[in-house]
Amino acid sequence: MTTENSCQHVAIIMDGNGRWAKKRGMPRTYGHKKGAENVVKITRSMKESGIKFLTLYAFSTENWQRSKDEVDALMQLLNEYLDKELKEIMENNVRIRFIGERYMLSPSIQEKMLHLEKESAENTDLTLCIALSYGSRQEILAATQKIAQKVASGKMDVSQITQEAFSNELYTRDIPDPDILIRTSGEQRISNYLLWQLAYTELFFTDTLWPDFDKNELCDIIQSFNKRERRYGKN
Repeated sequence: MTTENSCQHVAIIMDGNGRWAKKRGMPRTYGHKKGAENVVKITRSMKESGIKFLTLYAFSTENWQRSKDEVDALMQLLNEYLDKELKEIMENNVRIRFIGERYMLSPSIQEKMLHLEKESAENTDLTLCIALSYGSRQEILAATQKIAQKVASGKMDVSQITQEAFSNELYTRDIPDPDILIRTSGEQRISNYLLWQLAYTELFFTDTLWPDFDKNELCDIIQSFNKRERRYGKN
């Protein structure tokens, strides 16, 4: 059993913004705004804790099925977030990455995403990976199609299809698998998030709604992780 901080990568499903707002008699969009503000605080806490990779589930492919008004409000919030909050995060030596089906987002948002990735490419303190318009089944399907095309064209032999080769076709090809997955708001499901990457990840579920999730609870989870004995299939 390890006692030192062996956690390098934390993934979070940021759930509960709507319920947080409803409890306060406010619209869901207010909850999303507060949730976005908390991203800045938690990213700072991750950096202070020595975490090197943070992956956040910001908007899933299934979220496109929400009402047009809510999706439009989320996209407006995303625009503001890309302009202001992520710029501040980036200036704190944080590298920013985006994973997901970019083509489903507006050209202006895609342009801002690409700009932030390029501008922060050399930052080294923490990699902040944001899953936008992301669905793990689609990611796995796309990786499978790419490998199938390589085999069909003669660029790859079937014997070369290994776990490593498959991982190299995913959005997270140069990012280690998460050590910890945290889901806020009391829900206990994965929701089509990093299905391949979470094979040996330790899962933590908290009743705290995302806007209320703070550094103290994060530190408690990391400490709990460091006390767990991880066997990875060994007897």
